[in-house]
Amino acid sequence: MIVSADGMLADSQNRMPEALKFPGDALFFSGALDGADLIVHGRNSFEDQPNSPGRKRIIVTRRVAALAPDPENSNATLWNPAGAPFEAACKAAGVSTGTVAVIGGPVVFDMFMDRYDTFFLSLAPHVSLPDGEPCFPGVGPTRSPQQVLTEHGYKIAESLILDPADDVSVTAWKRAA
Repeated sequence: MIVSADGMLADSQNRMPEALKFPGDALFFSGALDGADLIVHGRNSFEDQPNSPGRKRIIVTRRVAALAPDPENSNATLWNPAGAPFEAACKAAGVSTGTVAVIGGPVVFDMFMDRYDTFFLSLAPHVSLPDGEPCFPGVGPTRSPQQVLTEHGYKIAESLILDPADDVSVTAWKRAA
């Protein structure tokens, strides 16, 4: 996930603004998704890439009681966590092993907070979205995404600069052993 300096992943209209789109980050994101066996996201999140239609995915929603095929995408399973466990959603999606990429939004990220092996947090330090959508519940003026990850037992494993001209970086946060 890429966030602004103030920890936002979307603008006040709940859309990812152009100000948070950087070529290096997009390339990193796309490569990570190409290596995933399953994508998990909410109804408002998507990756909008050429390979998107072919990716198996679980869409988190309250619009179904438990599990249902997505009528608009044969590679997608609709999942209501209140009606079925995640493992059942994976089975319905036809995925029993492999890498799961969780791409948001905030409620979905929070649902998996204690299950990630690695969380990749990209930062656009020169972008501010003061009325935006926080990346995690509780992120705001006094609490950063990095603090939330630390509170859940993650530690910085490595960082890379993705877009040097804009100081955009990605940090791999791994669960502490």
